[in-house]
Amino acid sequence: MDTTNIETNNLRLVLQSPEDTRAQIDDMTPSEKSELSADWLALVDSATSADPWIHRFALVQQVDNVVVGSCGFKGPPTPDGAVEISYGVAPDYQGNGYATEAAQALVSYAFSNSTVRIVRAHTLTEANASTRVLTKCGFQRIGEVIDPDDGLVWRWEKQNCT
Repeated sequence: MDTTNIETNNLRLVLQSPEDTRAQIDDMTPSEKSELSADWLALVDSATSADPWIHRFALVQQVDNVVVGSCGFKGPPTPDGAVEISYGVAPDYQGNGYATEAAQALVSYAFSNSTVRIVRAHTLTEANASTRVLTKCGFQRIGEVIDPDDGLVWRWEKQNCT
């Protein structure tokens, strides 16, 4: 699988370079930066080339070639074969199924790696757009956990059944 582009029906997920990722972080407000994982930032700082487990993918709408959001993994697979995904769609483009397509593409990419057994995601502890996306993608809500960066969250998992 080409790790720089992942195609879906309506999107092209384009892997960002380390330089693009650092520039995006530099452009964030202090409040936005405070929400970033220290572990992930350390991975970004040590990366010398684009890595799909570390760097974000831009969500590019295929029809108009417009960036509508981003998605990615929160790090490489853990020793027990788990990865965590995240995604976000710009407000003007929400409600078009892009988050669902992005999440499905990340799951497919993750499970194409023989070491990945579980894909995880975390959401707020309430029904919302992300919980609907994950349900559509076949994730199961496992329960509440304390995330070191986000506090109390719902943990969602999808197991590789192959």
